[in-house]
Amino acid sequence: MSSFKAQPPSLARRPQRRVGLLDLLRAPRRVPLVMGIVNVTLDSFYPDSRTPAPGQAADAVLRQVEQGADLVDIGGQSTRPGSEPVSVEEELRRVVPVFEVLAGRVRVPLSIDTDKARVARECLALGASVVNDVSALRQDPAMMEIAAGAEAVILMHRGGDSPKTMQDGPRYADVVKEVKDFLIERKLAFARAGGKPERVIFDPGIGFGKKLEHNLSLLRHLDELAVLGPLALGASRKSFLGRIIADQGPADRLDGSLAAACWAALHGASILRVHDVLATRRALATLEAILGAGAS
Repeated sequence: MSSFKAQPPSLARRPQRRVGLLDLLRAPRRVPLVMGIVNVTLDSFYPDSRTPAPGQAADAVLRQVEQGADLVDIGGQSTRPGSEPVSVEEELRRVVPVFEVLAGRVRVPLSIDTDKARVARECLALGASVVNDVSALRQDPAMMEIAAGAEAVILMHRGGDSPKTMQDGPRYADVVKEVKDFLIERKLAFARAGGKPERVIFDPGIGFGKKLEHNLSLLRHLDELAVLGPLALGASRKSFLGRIIADQGPADRLDGSLAAACWAALHGASILRVHDVLATRRALATLEAILGAGAS
């Protein structure tokens, strides 16, 4: 905790009243919300996103809020292709101190990125309001009940059984239909377990058990998925971008990330999950100006 720096005056002056994510989603807007990413990990696929110390991670959250993040997603386990899961105890050790430091200091919604019910429960008690589960509530049987108590839950499609094996030859007859059907089924399962359907946000899972052509097809037909309800899209710096234009790794993928973000903004995405909050916010501001030009 000693590495935590003094908060900017605008955040440190007094406790912040948290804005609800569902309220943000209901408000009229021309462009999506921006969700910042903070990885309290040593092995997330983009090295610059790794903030393994709690104080460092809390600083990153505050910095992203200052840059214009509408909400921030905090996770303590890498879900990159080939990654190994961490124990519940280790994940708690990583993320709980971050939420403790941030308690009452930020106005934007905070999301916990986890597939473990105990981690979700403890972080919700410390101020998280959103559960972002890459397994769509399938990994931990207790997650359904915990997620039902959150303000919102993000249900993501992931091909394969786990991040470790999800890129082992993914196959789809019709990736858009299969992803759409899966997300509908998970929403119904959530509702059957007592969750409120209006709290569900959908994520097609770009890069999670998909080849280049699957990712591109999902982006091309994003509007077909957006009819399900609020749609979160995470394409930021992912490997499929490096297969479109050869690069040296995630550090070279800002241009492709912004292109994908703007495409998603025009085709139904409600939330963009990004590493580069300021650059994305600026790109969306330009897009918003174009969309608003000449509007009465």
